[in-house]
Amino acid sequence: MGKRELIFDAFDNKETERVPVGFWYHYQPHNLNIDNPHVLAGNLRGHERFFNEFEPDFIKIMSDGYFIYPNSAIRNVKKVEDLERVHSIEPKEWIEKQVNLVRKLQVTFRHEIASFYNVFAPATYLKLQLQSEGVSFGELLDENPEIVRDALNRIAEDIAILARAVIEDGGADGIYFSLQNIQDSSITKEQYLEYIAPSELKVLEAANEVSDYNILHICGYEGATNDLTVYENYPAKAINYAAVVEGIPLSEAKKIFGGRAIIGGFANTDEGVLYKGSKEEIETETRRILDDAGTRGIILGADCTVPSDIDFEHLNWVREAAREYAEERVELAV
Repeated sequence: MGKRELIFDAFDNKETERVPVGFWYHYQPHNLNIDNPHVLAGNLRGHERFFNEFEPDFIKIMSDGYFIYPNSAIRNVKKVEDLERVHSIEPKEWIEKQVNLVRKLQVTFRHEIASFYNVFAPATYLKLQLQSEGVSFGELLDENPEIVRDALNRIAEDIAILARAVIEDGGADGIYFSLQNIQDSSITKEQYLEYIAPSELKVLEAANEVSDYNILHICGYEGATNDLTVYENYPAKAINYAAVVEGIPLSEAKKIFGGRAIIGGFANTDEGVLYKGSKEEIETETRRILDDAGTRGIILGADCTVPSDIDFEHLNWVREAAREYAEERVELAV
């Protein structure tokens, strides 16, 4: 079984010869927002090294250098009414550069593995820029949620174009759609679904029009927690969430998301067993996760991006343990 078949079968909840694994990290961790040739070159080299040395089952293409959605009107937002001046701008150069990144990497991957390009939700792009200007997204939403909703929907028009383009023109197999709760306890699930979700669904629907294989990432980076049920009906093929941060095992997530494929299981920090554990400890944790989750529609991964200096051998130990786990199940069946 080739790796593309392996991952697509896992996404489709079919039996596979072993549980695949999926890990990723930032290749330009200090230059996430800087669009320049040096960052692009470093990002390309990082993907190439990871592909050649780890030989991943599939890959998340990192959008390092393109974290900032280039809508200058956002920089001038000080109060909620200022969001009325934030319109769709069709940022062609920003999109074309990302498509070019994806297209170049397809040559590196030689179509041997599936690839999924990182795309943030409109609310995430907006939050990142508001935070840099010292403006609270949550406060704006509380002040006038309708204005925020409308601005997000306009931003979503551009992000939807990006999502389609990296698949149709770049050659990615789908997007890795990153989002999270607002991280403001005053914002309810009902408010999120009414004012935030429409913009996110617009992007997902655009991606789903050109690919059946899109990943939803419910981000638990740096300990952020989320109400997973907010996203239980989002139309994505596979779900990656922060199992360790949330304290929710993969088996329970399977139930929340209606049996869809789940990616995760390991902590992504430098204190987690994946980063600092011995081979025996990592193998034991792999088995514990699979004992809980089973093997159908499961992809072993981490809560979010792993440390950039992680030893690839640790990731291989997970894959080897998953392979041995599958072989033992076959022997028991015989």
